[in-house]
Amino acid sequence: MEIKHRENAHKGSFYVEENNTVLAELSYSFAGADKLILDQTNVSAKLKTNNIANSLVEAAVNYSKAKNIRIVPLCPFAKDLIENTPEFREVLIKKDLH
Repeated sequence: MEIKHRENAHKGSFYVEENNTVLAELSYSFAGADKLILDQTNVSAKLKTNNIANSLVEAAVNYSKAKNIRIVPLCPFAKDLIENTPEFREVLIKKDLH
């Protein structure tokens, strides 16, 4: 499934859609020019077994790396995945690490 990205000046999301219906989404907002706050992840029951949520978080991490900005994961799922994936941890704000 293709992960799409949309954003405006203050917020955005990574998402998967089918027939113009969003089936999975990771929403975020900006905190200044150098921080991305991951707000929440929602996945429809239809996609729960496809690891789509992991792919959405990975897309956010890759976006953060490309833009050289840090992530503040308020979403519990995203926070857990990023903290427990060594190649993702580098994008965290240092105080967010345990």
